[in-house]
Amino acid sequence: MFVPENKAETFCALSLFFCPRIRHGDAMLTRSDRQAGEARLRYLDADIQVLSPGDFVVCAVTGRKIPLQALRYWSVDLQEAYWDAAAAGTRMVPAKG
Repeated sequence: MFVPENKAETFCALSLFFCPRIRHGDAMLTRSDRQAGEARLRYLDADIQVLSPGDFVVCAVTGRKIPLQALRYWSVDLQEAYWDAAAAGTRMVPAKG
């Protein structure tokens, strides 16, 4: 069992645990593979496939740019990214009216 001995090891372990896997074809996407601009992604269950490299995607609700490393919320069915849980919730729950 891995036991982190310092803050850097703890951060790395948490980052690997909580960050979604971002894949570019069959290889993991690295900083040198990325290009500036909007990425095109295929949103899968607990995974993301990069169709076109970039630094960010745009939230379907707010229009805000979401850096790929910060992307946590998306819809597999709608193939959309969301800034946060509130934005995802407004998209997923039908409006009362």
